[in-house]
Amino acid sequence: MTFKEQIREGIPKKLPKTKSYDLEINHAPKRKAILNEEEKKLALKNALRYFNKKHHPTLLPEFKEELETYGRIYMYRFRPDYKMYARPINEYPAKSKQAAAIMLMIQNNLDYAVAQHPHELITYGGNGAVFQNWAQYLLTMKYLAEMNDEQTLVMYSGHPMGLFPSHKDAPRVVVTNGMMIPNYSQPDDWEKFNALGVTQYGQMTAGSYMYIGPQGIVHGTTITVLNGFRKIGKEPKGNIFVTSGLGGMSGAQPKAGNIAGCITICAEVNPKITQVRLDQGWIDEKITDLNELVFRVKKAKEDKETVSIVYLGNVVDVWEKFDEANIHIDLGSDQTSLHNPWAGGYYPVGLSFKASNEMMANNPESFKKEVQKSLRRHADAINKHTEKGTYFFDYGNAFLLEASRAGAKVLAEHDLSGRAESRPMTEFRYASYVQDIMGPMCFDYGFGPFRWVCASGKPEDLEKTDKIACEVLETIMKDAPREIQQQMADNIQWIKGAQENKLVVGSQARILYADAEGRMKIAEAFNTAIANEIIGTVILGRDHHDVSGTDSPYRETSNIYDGSRFTADMAIHNVIGDSFRGATWVSIHNGGGVGWGEVINGGFGMVLDGSKEASKRLKSMLFWDVNNGIARRSWARNDEAIFAIKRAMETEPNLKVTLPNDVDTSLLNSV
Repeated sequence: MTFKEQIREGIPKKLPKTKSYDLEINHAPKRKAILNEEEKKLALKNALRYFNKKHHPTLLPEFKEELETYGRIYMYRFRPDYKMYARPINEYPAKSKQAAAIMLMIQNNLDYAVAQHPHELITYGGNGAVFQNWAQYLLTMKYLAEMNDEQTLVMYSGHPMGLFPSHKDAPRVVVTNGMMIPNYSQPDDWEKFNALGVTQYGQMTAGSYMYIGPQGIVHGTTITVLNGFRKIGKEPKGNIFVTSGLGGMSGAQPKAGNIAGCITICAEVNPKITQVRLDQGWIDEKITDLNELVFRVKKAKEDKETVSIVYLGNVVDVWEKFDEANIHIDLGSDQTSLHNPWAGGYYPVGLSFKASNEMMANNPESFKKEVQKSLRRHADAINKHTEKGTYFFDYGNAFLLEASRAGAKVLAEHDLSGRAESRPMTEFRYASYVQDIMGPMCFDYGFGPFRWVCASGKPEDLEKTDKIACEVLETIMKDAPREIQQQMADNIQWIKGAQENKLVVGSQARILYADAEGRMKIAEAFNTAIANEIIGTVILGRDHHDVSGTDSPYRETSNIYDGSRFTADMAIHNVIGDSFRGATWVSIHNGGGVGWGEVINGGFGMVLDGSKEASKRLKSMLFWDVNNGIARRSWARNDEAIFAIKRAMETEPNLKVTLPNDVDTSLLNSV
């Protein structure tokens, strides 16, 4: 069968041959056994409902073995034989161009060069899934192939509920992931209900079909590192940034360090993903011996090199060794997946990668104790360095949260942030990068990770869009206010260097930080270029990690100080507003980079086809998508956001936002 025929068939009527477990592929760790005997039967019953009853006797023992061996039913037998990658949009069998664009993005999320655990349908973060199993993938692609522009596909945590009548201006797909009743959002609830096959952890851009490989976070990481060095009054050149993790998101760190111009030391315990990043050119060097690492870093500092070095081992050992060797770390962080600490997100010091995986699956309680012991040791090592002048920031991956739960010394005894007296004490000894860097410098002004994908698959289209975006930004910058000149300059520098930095992994995609004005003008310029046949179809999107897409008290909204940072109205309103303002697809998730039950986040995708309708949609939706978040941040009394929303109201007469009145703190103190 051809590729198009396989897509149209969906779940095959004739059972495909079983597939061997490919040891060359980076696989998800075995999930812990959490179901009782009756629940196991329910999980099997849930899995078999995708298939004709005549196949149940064959599939039942197979699925039972998967559940017992891996803790999940992935349905490996049904993994397609064709190569998984983002094909040019015209190669998809679709009646709707919008549907074809979504098929392209789904396949990009599962591309072997992009996905962390492709055979388990996990894109990044250890558990960020596109689908729960391969039957869901096959059925979804079939629905998308059949869809017309007056239908909407409804997705329940990876399960395609079906095509429903709608209208041409409605979203073609509506996605939810992990939307649990609040009292059922503990980590073990994810383990249980995911094993039952009734929900999944969509992370942010994994389950919303908008991941573009590590490039998606390279730019944000670059800006964070640059502004981190600015914050401590140092140039990146010749100075040291220490962190850990090389997975789907964290894999961006070495490349970002190189673009920023510092010495990056990143630790990773997984040899397979380390080799992938080396092969992709996202890392310069790999070192496996701590003494050799010390020698190499001292030389790099002496020569003021720009270099990224990976230590294949545990980052706790690096922090401790650098303390012993008296190597000064300028910036420090951690980007291991501590939203998922007990199932492969964090590997404890003192245990090998293999031993950790075995303990994780076979003795989860002991593994949890080892992780918590390691976190205490990890924090102690960091504290020693910060006492000597290191600036450490939490990367929003729940490092400080889980370290505090483990009893590590990371809680603030008093307010160490230097913030105004009107703001309450910080909970942790160290601020998150959003609190001190990205929040006040970017999100409050409306700058966030805008991205696009050239659906033609042509590198020359991406090069043309880079040029168009750069010209738009340079024009805007001429009249931009002083408050956002630095953000504009950083992004122009980024886009000019995008081609030479070879950031593309998977689809022909790009990302840059832009505000509402920048996003709308860039998108309009793309749409005009499509209409004039200069470039092909473009798919717009963004990371959920943005101005208004995500309510996350320990990351995206950690610089909200009016007491509302634990509310999630903003993310819900964002998705509702996007859906009737012209998004091609929308998504809303429980969970994300900081953990299940810790965040609600929403995303979108939008197809530009050069039409007048696309022009109308992009202006309506992109304006709302950004200014919804600025309005919330301004109501929280964030000065930068008050400036930004006042400026937005001046440009759009139909925008009228409630502004906060100042309160005299001396009056409050007299109460």
